[in-house]
Amino acid sequence: MISSLRGTVLHAGTDSVIVEVGGVGFSVAVPPDLARTARIGETLALHTSLIVREDALSLFGFAERSELEVFGTMLSVSGVGPKSALGVLSALTVDQIAAAVAEDDDKPFRRVSGIGPKTAKLIVVQLQGKLAPPAPAASPAAAPSDVTDRVVQAVAGLGWPERVAGDAVAQAAESASESDRASVQALLRLTLALLGPAKQGAARG
Repeated sequence: MISSLRGTVLHAGTDSVIVEVGGVGFSVAVPPDLARTARIGETLALHTSLIVREDALSLFGFAERSELEVFGTMLSVSGVGPKSALGVLSALTVDQIAAAVAEDDDKPFRRVSGIGPKTAKLIVVQLQGKLAPPAPAASPAAAPSDVTDRVVQAVAGLGWPERVAGDAVAQAAESASESDRASVQALLRLTLALLGPAKQGAARG
């Protein structure tokens, strides 16, 4: 069983690569995104699955171990072969697949080329409980409390009610960059822009 490869890229196609390991070139079917980033002459490490058929030995490879695991799990679904499973992983991330299965939503799978409505439904039904839950969405980093407190005080000092100032600062921090969230001056500028020049002028007046 060939479970991984690490070697020099000899060729990169649209959906496959040839990796030389110990003087032997292995042709590996991979997601198109991975094939596009492979560079001839550079080292490439792949997690692989060897599919044995009567008339062929086929290698399928992925950059992440989690992708290989989902690939193997998808092969247990009725009507899903290696090429269809690779197609799903070419169109959807591991977390998107897990989320669609968890939400009993077959629409993402129906959008994958080669996956019909019946197979899409089977994927959702037969993968229930077999995939790791999707990673929680990362929430926007909060601004340091001392920075937000100082900005709220500054905005309130310009005439806005403290509650309004607090809500505006929190909203500005959500869309601000990390560096802006750490800067009183930058966060104050973003908050005042959010509140609007008309109100700002009224408050100053």
